[in-house]
Amino acid sequence: AQIAAITQSSGDLILNVDSDTTLAPDVVSKLAHKMLDPAVGAAMGQLKASNQKDTWLTRLIDMEYWLACNEERAAQARFGAVMCCCGPCAMYRRSAMLSLLDQYETQLYRGKPSDFGEDRHLTILMLSAGFRTEYVPSAIAATVVPDTIGIYLRQQLRWARSTFRDTLLALPVLPGLDRYLTLDAIGQNVGLLLLALSVLTGIGQFALTATLPWWTILVIGSMTLVRCSVAAYRARELRFLGFALHTLVNIFLLIPLKAYALCTLS
Repeated sequence: AQIAAITQSSGDLILNVDSDTTLAPDVVSKLAHKMLDPAVGAAMGQLKASNQKDTWLTRLIDMEYWLACNEERAAQARFGAVMCCCGPCAMYRRSAMLSLLDQYETQLYRGKPSDFGEDRHLTILMLSAGFRTEYVPSAIAATVVPDTIGIYLRQQLRWARSTFRDTLLALPVLPGLDRYLTLDAIGQNVGLLLLALSVLTGIGQFALTATLPWWTILVIGSMTLVRCSVAAYRARELRFLGFALHTLVNIFLLIPLKAYALCTLS
């Protein structure tokens, strides 16, 4: 659908919007203003959950989106290299997209067609072509997020496969970017590995000695509290203390799912 739209378009800029996303009235003008710089190949807006109040899960995902946009993407944007301009609200320079279309359309993994997740792949192609990618926090897009665990896990499985595959694609690009981006990529992947290792050793201790791994629980709990407190302070919203629940979701659901995703990339 994207490729059909790109090849038939005539404007200088292309806006990608998901079908379940509602844009604020000024989103197009704010993203277009960022694209006035010819060095910028893509820019994304800030994502919020339009159905935030529906369930405990939608409230959690809304906070997850805030953190992903206003911590991760905002930090990457300081160096002009947002690593994933999210699909629900992203603007691209058409001339740049046309030059990358052949690589984008023939996306392969281990020699086989690979079409899960398009936004991270397209963003990294932009970076590899020498363009900057930016984040515009004042361009607000509200999107419908999963309201049940089953739908959420299917979404996360697709995203995890895309992230793992496109992290490999990004490795040759990282040396040409600011060193922070390399640190960021290492931190996101090693952090997940260390958390998984901590959980496994904790389970091993409980299985072998019938004692709870209090030290592991204390460290993970303390790190969770620090992260949520910083987010609550920066957002000026106490609800972010409730994001501590996401640590349990991460440990018991997302870590096993990401391990499965890694084993089924092909």
